[in-house]
Amino acid sequence: MSEVIDKLKKAILIYDRKTASQMAVKAIEECIDPGEILNAMTETIREIGNGFERGELFLPDLVGAASAMSEAIAIVETNLEKSGKKVDKIGTVVLGTVKGDIHDIGKTMVKAFLVAENFRVIDLGVDVAAEKFIESIQKYKAEILALSALLTTTVAEQRKIIEILKEKGIKNKVKVIIGGAATNQEFADEIGADGYEATAPRAPGLCKRLLTKE
Repeated sequence: MSEVIDKLKKAILIYDRKTASQMAVKAIEECIDPGEILNAMTETIREIGNGFERGELFLPDLVGAASAMSEAIAIVETNLEKSGKKVDKIGTVVLGTVKGDIHDIGKTMVKAFLVAENFRVIDLGVDVAAEKFIESIQKYKAEILALSALLTTTVAEQRKIIEILKEKGIKNKVKVIIGGAATNQEFADEIGADGYEATAPRAPGLCKRLLTKE
């Protein structure tokens, strides 16, 4: 392993956003294969996720690592786009926090874990209207729609979006997953969501299982 890749991994492990970004840039400047850079970050975020699942790490650890890795991945992906190189993706996920809810942490963590597992993620941000989700599904030909809601007052938006998908006759064309502190498996079943996960590290596994069922 090159020294710069080693420093990149260590920066993510200690949640050092600045150094992670700097090492990503340096790795590109040294002409290290983008695939190798992405694989190193994937291994690192998996290590963080596994530590969380074992109870050895906690939510702040996930947040810090996801934040550091997200910036570094953005740098590598921008370089890939400029070079014209294509990386085969497992599938496309449209992701966002529903209208009326501006919480971003959970969504950001889910995005980091999905990107690390080679999903193409279209992050719409927070306070996203139902119409924007529908438009994005169609525009990007997404296989999965991931809806986040932290507040008990905004989970109704998740139900609303699924109802709109049914009304438009496109619910069978996309798998809908939900998450957030105000949600659970019972609520997911009640509103007709295709999946639910309580933690960000498990989101990629859920998405892979749903795509396999297609």
